[in-house]
Amino acid sequence: MRHIRAKGEPRFPDGPMPDPAGSHFERRIRSFQPRRSRVTAGQADALQRLWPKWGLDIDGQQVLDLAELFGNANRVVLEIGFGMGEATAQMAAADPGTNILAVDVHTPGQGNLLNLADQSGLPNVRVGNGDAIILLREMIAPDALDGLRVYFPDPWPKKRHHKRRLIQPEFLDLAAGRIRPGGIVHCATDWEPYAEQMLDVLSAHPEFENTASDGGFASRPEFRPPTRFEGQGLEKGHVVNDLLFRRVQHREGNQPPTGA
Repeated sequence: MRHIRAKGEPRFPDGPMPDPAGSHFERRIRSFQPRRSRVTAGQADALQRLWPKWGLDIDGQQVLDLAELFGNANRVVLEIGFGMGEATAQMAAADPGTNILAVDVHTPGQGNLLNLADQSGLPNVRVGNGDAIILLREMIAPDALDGLRVYFPDPWPKKRHHKRRLIQPEFLDLAAGRIRPGGIVHCATDWEPYAEQMLDVLSAHPEFENTASDGGFASRPEFRPPTRFEGQGLEKGHVVNDLLFRRVQHREGNQPPTGA
């Protein structure tokens, strides 16, 4: 007999919380739009079995010990928005010496990535649930990250929605304080106006430098596998642009941005 959840009963009792940060933080304009779609039986099983082991609810209540979270002191890259997780799992398998903290709010994708990590034996993946801004601002220590990946974020194409785009000067201020010098910010998008904005904003930020010698877009690096979303964009005639910017050395006498 099908179980009917009572009002307020969590969808997955041992899985991700519906709103982990709750009302602890200010309500602001968000760069993401939660999506509701069906969770398959396999995804639901992975959420129930693996969330206590590999999942992280972003509640903003503590600064993470990343070495404790992953069980080792390997380099850690934060990925914001991983979709269904296929590309994340491929990158984790190809580079077992790098830990990936992958954050999204899409429950089916969370379950799918957990399932892929389990099936492929990927101990270097952790799945975060919630707002990546709260994660960076409240839960990541300064210089704790070795890189940041933002692949195909919502382009918010309407002009009145541009303020919702993730890659903005304020976001880069926050990211700069969490990425150690030499770390790479890697963005990719198939929405050309957004790509141009990303290039302008990153190029203007004093804490990042373009790795492309001509100061423009980079070729897709071999370590980033094509994603399903990317394929859909290419089928529509979109052009995919990659941007790779390096975190510069801290300037003498200046403290890294705290993001506060």
